[in-house]
Amino acid sequence: MSTPYSLAVPDAFAASYGHDNPSGRAWIDRLPQLADAMLSRWELRVSGPVAHGMASVVLPVTRADGTPAVLKLQQEREETAGAASGLRAWGGGGVVRMLDHDPGSASMLLERLDASRPLSSVADDGEAMRVLAGLLARMTAVAAPPDVRRLADIATAMLAEVPRAVEGLADPDERRLLRTCASAVAELVGEAGDRLLHWDAHYDNVLAGEREPWLAIDPEPLAGDPGFELLPAMDNRWAEVVVPDGVTRTVLRRFDLLTEALGLDRRRATGWTLGRVLQNGLWDIEDGRSALEPAQVAIAGVLLSHR
Repeated sequence: MSTPYSLAVPDAFAASYGHDNPSGRAWIDRLPQLADAMLSRWELRVSGPVAHGMASVVLPVTRADGTPAVLKLQQEREETAGAASGLRAWGGGGVVRMLDHDPGSASMLLERLDASRPLSSVADDGEAMRVLAGLLARMTAVAAPPDVRRLADIATAMLAEVPRAVEGLADPDERRLLRTCASAVAELVGEAGDRLLHWDAHYDNVLAGEREPWLAIDPEPLAGDPGFELLPAMDNRWAEVVVPDGVTRTVLRRFDLLTEALGLDRRRATGWTLGRVLQNGLWDIEDGRSALEPAQVAIAGVLLSHR
């Protein structure tokens, strides 16, 4: 009988995951038992140190046949509930391949990628953006399965929040901007799209692989218009690249590259990018902030002046 694996839950992960969240704290307490159960179920051997992001713990493992893989453990939440369904629909096309899934715990066995080589390690920003645009084009070419969240529902809920939330912003110009973003969404919400979206595709959510040079990770699948995918790509490396290279020029270069690669109507893509600024602004206000992210204010301003 094999010795049970005793997962040492990283302190930083435990602190952030369970903060003011009783169900999260309970899940953290059960995490070592879950890890051991999944390792046993899938006949896995731990072959590297534990890592974690904001919402999941990741264990490098080796399968019984010697294949390297990754065991991803996460509490199923609204934003991750469709992850397995989305990964199945993509089938590894531009995205990490799911090797197995336990619906009861939301645990996933994934192909091993090179976590030491994110797309952000590519020095040439133009090259990195072309890689990301190509992956987005492939991902959004796939029709969303019926069990993932819908942008139409999310956009409708956002619009309902605006009258209350906008009063939380200190700057009158930012209040006007948020209302402008809401107006753009209101024009598009009736045709919110049915493509399978990643929802968080940026340089650090793309890793080098062997099966393909670059593959996206950590999707939060959504059925919607591909224009809603652009903002996380556009504000990559803001202080490092965009500001030094010129905000207007760099934002428009990235927007042109992304809309061309994905075959998007520029006006609709502008509207849904403003929708993403709206979503992030509502989240910030809910978190108690009284100002919008400067990078996103700048992106919205550039797109509004060039639509």
